[in-house]
Amino acid sequence: MRFAGLAIGLTVVTVAASAAAQNFPGPGVAVINGTCSKLVVGKLDASKGCKAEIATVTGPDGSVTFIFSSGGKMLGFQGNGRGIKPGAKQGTAQLPIEVISTGAGNKMTGQVEAKGVCTFANPYSGKPVAIECSAKSTELSFTGSFQSNGKPPSSGKPPRGK
Repeated sequence: MRFAGLAIGLTVVTVAASAAAQNFPGPGVAVINGTCSKLVVGKLDASKGCKAEIATVTGPDGSVTFIFSSGGKMLGFQGNGRGIKPGAKQGTAQLPIEVISTGAGNKMTGQVEAKGVCTFANPYSGKPVAIECSAKSTELSFTGSFQSNGKPPSSGKPPRGK
């Protein structure tokens, strides 16, 4: 899986699962376990290798990023967390996407402006919830679909970049 490379840094801060469950998305990194059903960048479908965990990163500036990974590469859907609005379905929320971040291993190294939305609910509510992200840049479209298992993670470690 190959992504365009532009410069961006990402500081990873770990949070306890209980804090993440109460204030999702909360400060730092939260890991969400479940099933990734779709990860597509342009015409490249990386769904087959998509990991069974995603991460959310909430930065000190209020930005929120949902990070999907496949084949050692990462794809992040990022927006301003202060712009989160209620979703169409009760109990859901929508994050307007402004940037697609890319990376490999455990570092985010690129970004491109994009417009889109991530629809989500609290993934630790005790029941599975969908996290659906889609965005378009001037050149590519990006899609990620994930179903949480409804349970807090056993550890607060971010997903491995394998």
